[in-house]
Amino acid sequence: MTAIAGLGGVLGVLFSVPLRRALIVERKLPFPEGMATAEVLKAGSSGAGIKYLAGAALAGGLAKFCEVGLRLWTGTAEGAAYLGRAVGYAGTNVSPALLAVGFIVGLNIAIVVFSGGALAWYVFVPLFSTFPQLDPHIAEFVAGNPSAVDLGYEIWNTKIRYIGVGAMLIGGVWSLIEMRHSLAAGIRSAAAASRSNGGWAGVAETERDVPMRWILVGSLAMVIPIYFLYHNIVASIGVALAMALIMVVAGFLFAAVSSYMAGLVGSSNNPTSGMTIATLLFAALVLLAMLGPDAANGAAAAVMIGAVVCVAAAIGGDNLQDLKAGYLVGATPWKQQVMLVVGAVVSALVMAPVLNLLLHAYGLGPATVDHPNSLTAPQATLMASVAQGVFGGRLPWDMVGTGAVVGAIIIALDKWLAARGKIFRVPVLAAAIGIYLPLELTTPILFGGILAHFVARWNARHANEEQSAHNLRHGTLIAAGLITGEALIGIIMAIPIVLSGNPDVIAIAAEPFGGLPGLLVVGVIAVLVYKVCTGKKQ
Repeated sequence: MTAIAGLGGVLGVLFSVPLRRALIVERKLPFPEGMATAEVLKAGSSGAGIKYLAGAALAGGLAKFCEVGLRLWTGTAEGAAYLGRAVGYAGTNVSPALLAVGFIVGLNIAIVVFSGGALAWYVFVPLFSTFPQLDPHIAEFVAGNPSAVDLGYEIWNTKIRYIGVGAMLIGGVWSLIEMRHSLAAGIRSAAAASRSNGGWAGVAETERDVPMRWILVGSLAMVIPIYFLYHNIVASIGVALAMALIMVVAGFLFAAVSSYMAGLVGSSNNPTSGMTIATLLFAALVLLAMLGPDAANGAAAAVMIGAVVCVAAAIGGDNLQDLKAGYLVGATPWKQQVMLVVGAVVSALVMAPVLNLLLHAYGLGPATVDHPNSLTAPQATLMASVAQGVFGGRLPWDMVGTGAVVGAIIIALDKWLAARGKIFRVPVLAAAIGIYLPLELTTPILFGGILAHFVARWNARHANEEQSAHNLRHGTLIAAGLITGEALIGIIMAIPIVLSGNPDVIAIAAEPFGGLPGLLVVGVIAVLVYKVCTGKKQ
C-alpha cells in the first residue's frame, strides 16, 4: 500500500508539472476547488468565513459521532416492498457530507448521478425481480423467499453494478477521444514553455516551474522501483517490464486527462474511477494473454497497475487544483511542486496505517458478518470484481455489454443536447457512477444539488453580483467543512473501536428509531445552509 501510494503519488506530481502552464496560465481553466481553496486562504487573512468552515466541520463531525459512536440512529433511512413480484425500493443515506457533495457538484451533475441510480433501481432491479428466470443465480435466490430489500441488493450486487462497469468503460474511452486535441495541444504548450524558460533567468518568480529535464529524469527514475514492485508479484522479467510500461504510458495519459477534467468540472466530478477501470480491464486482458487464465496472481497484478494509475491520475488532478490556488494568490510554482512531492511521500507513509485502522474498525468493501455496515468502497470493489472476473471467467459480459450500450445512448443524448445549445448536459461517467452506486448514496447528492439550485436562484433574484458571490462562497466553505468534519471523526472513532475490538464501545443506544433522527438532522443542516447562503443568517 505504501509503495503504491508513494510511487503513484510522486508520478502524479511529476506528470502534473508540465501541464500547469497549459491548463492554468494559457487555457485559464476554472479549477473550482482550487478557486475555493484560494478563497479560504484569503478568508484566513481576515477571519471572514472561517466561522462557517469550523462550524460546519463541527456539525458534520457531531452527526457522524452520534451515528457511528453513540448509535443514536442508523446511517440509512430505507425501505422496500414487493409490488407484485417486482421490488420497489426507496432510501437515502443521512450523511451531511453527501448532501455537501451534491451542493458542490450542483444540480446538473446531481440529477445525472441520481438518474443513473434510478435507472438501476427503478428499471433493472424490478425487471430482474419480476423475471428471475433471466438469471439462474437470481432464480435460486428468489426461491429462498428473501425480503424485498435483500433481493434488491442481491440483484444490484451480482448483476446491475456491472452495467455501471460497461457504461464507465465506454465513458472513459469517449472522454479520451473528446480530449485528444486538447491533450495534444497542452503537451505541445508545456514542451514549448520548457524550452523557452529551461533556465530561470528573466522569468518572474510566480512563473518558475521545475525544469522539464528534471521532470523527465524523475519520471524515468521512478520506473525502476515500479518494475521491481511488479516483479515481486509476477516473478517474471518480461511481464513486469510490460506492466511497468503500461503503467507509465497510462499513468501520464490519464494524469493529463484527469488534470483537464478537474479543471473543467472539479475534482469532485473527475471521472478517475472510469479511467482507472478502463486501464485495469486492458491490463487484465494483456496479463490474461501473458499469464493464462489459471494464474493465481493475475488479478492482483492487474489491480496493481490500476492502483498506481489511479493514484497518479487522482494526484495529477488534485495538484492542478493546488497550483491554481497558488496562481491566484501569487505563490511560486516550483516551490509548490517540490512540496507536493514531499506531501505525496508523507501521505503514502500514513496511508496504510489509516486504511488498516478503517479496515479493522468498519470493514472495507462488501458487508460481512463481522462488519455488516462496512465502508462500501464502491470503485475499489468494482476494480477487484473486474480483475477477478477476467481471470476467473466469471465477469458477466452480457451485463458489461448492456452497460456499454447504455453508455453509448447517454453519449448520444449528451451530444444531442449540446447541438441544441441546451445548458443541461448528461455526462456519461456521472450517470455510470450513479448506476454503480447504491441508490441510497445518490439520493442525498440529489438533495444537495437541489439545495444549491434554490440558493443560486434566490441570489440571482435578490442579491447583487458581489453579495451573491459572497453568499455562495460561504456555501462552499460550509460544504467543505461538513465533508471534512465527517471524514475526520470517522477516522478518530476508529481508534477506540480497534483498541477495544467492540464497534459499540461508546454506544449509548441501539439505533432505536432507525434513520429518522439522522434524516431530521440533515434537514436542519440543509435549512441552515440555505439561510446562510441567502444572507438570511449572518
